[in-house]
Amino acid sequence: MSDTNTIIEIDHITKRYPKAKEFALNGINLQVHKGEFFGLLGPNGCGKTTLISILCGLMPATQGHITIAGKTIPGKLSAIKPLVGLVPQEIALYPTLTFRENLHFFGRLYGLTSKILKQRTQECLAIAGLEQFADKRIKSYSGGMKRRANLAISLIHKPQVLFLDEPTVQIDPQSRNMIFKILGELNATGTTLVYTTHYLEEAQQMCDRVAIVDKGLVICTDTPQRLIANTPGSKDLGEVFLHLTGKDLRDEQE
Repeated sequence: MSDTNTIIEIDHITKRYPKAKEFALNGINLQVHKGEFFGLLGPNGCGKTTLISILCGLMPATQGHITIAGKTIPGKLSAIKPLVGLVPQEIALYPTLTFRENLHFFGRLYGLTSKILKQRTQECLAIAGLEQFADKRIKSYSGGMKRRANLAISLIHKPQVLFLDEPTVQIDPQSRNMIFKILGELNATGTTLVYTTHYLEEAQQMCDRVAIVDKGLVICTDTPQRLIANTPGSKDLGEVFLHLTGKDLRDEQE
C-alpha cells in the first residue's frame, strides 16, 4: 500500500514480448517517493529500458499495475503524460530543425500557449547553456550539446517526474558535469527523478536510493550507503553491483 509520500507505485509488473521465451520483466515491485532522486540500475538486458517505456506509456505491461501521482496506467494515461518527461537513450530531436524549432514543436505537443512557450523556450535554452546555438540545426551540434538539448526538451512542460535513460552516455566530461548540475537543481526544486545509468559512481554520488534489477526482478532497493555497508568486502556501489549480479559478460546483439 502506498502512502502520501509515494509518487510512483509499481505493482507486480510483468512484460513478455511476442515470441519471447522469457519475461523481460517478471513481477517488478517498486515505490518512488516524491522529490526523490531514484536510481534504476542493472546489467544489459535486465529490463530497465522496458520498465521506463511502460512507465511513460510507450508500451503496455503484460500484467500488473502502475500508479503515478495517484493516476493509473493505462486507465489515466492521458492525465499522466503532462506530468512526466522522458530523456531517452537515443537523441529524440529532429536533426534538420534548430534547437529553438524543436522546443517550439514539442511545446505545442504539450498544448503550451504562445506566451508560456516563448518563456519556457528561453528557460530551456538557458538550462542547456545553448542560447548562442539556439538557431543552429541539431545535426551541427556536438555529442555533448545534443545530450544537453535532449534533456532540456524533456523539461519544456515542467514535468513533476522525469525519467532519464542513460542521459550521460558517450559525452565529454564538461557536458556530463553540466547535466549533473541541471539534475541537482531540478531535484532541489522538487522534481522526482528516475535515473538509469551504467556509471555506478554517478548513482552513488547522485541518488537518494537505488534499485538493482537483474533478469526482470528487483534484487535489492536501498540507499547506496546502506547497500555498501551491508555487502561484505564492498567499498563502493560498483563492487556491490558485481557482487549481486555477477561478473559474467552480458553481451547483446542488435
